[in-house]
Amino acid sequence: MTDRGREITTWDKSTWKSGGEFTLEGRRFRVRSKIWGSKYTMVDDSDTVVASAERVGRKHWTVSAGGQTYNFRRKSFWSSEEEFVLGDTRVGSIRKTSFWGGTVEVELPGLTPQLQLFVLAVVLSKWDAEAAAAAASSSGGGG
Repeated sequence: MTDRGREITTWDKSTWKSGGEFTLEGRRFRVRSKIWGSKYTMVDDSDTVVASAERVGRKHWTVSAGGQTYNFRRKSFWSSEEEFVLGDTRVGSIRKTSFWGGTVEVELPGLTPQLQLFVLAVVLSKWDAEAAAAAASSSGGGG
């Protein structure tokens, strides 16, 4: 993962079905999801919950960290863009820069770097789950 062309961390998704991890500025963080993928938590080296996300996959979902709650919404049913909102105003987003490419643009002003990476990990997980579900339904599942 890069920030303005500078590598800041590497996402280890080897265990992505149940989470993953990254190291930022010498601190390791682990992201875990509940079985249905609608709730995520991020813990640090001491297993202290640093952030959590609720209602992931719904039109409106939240991230809580440091006593604050941050609101997100899916731009539209057909869009792969998730908007960061204050009240009803879009202040940032996470979006794929192209349908086929693996590049994602993250603009989450006011969030700490580790919280931005947590939100990105949650959104990537949601996109992966949606792609897997679409692939399973298009294969027909029987024969």
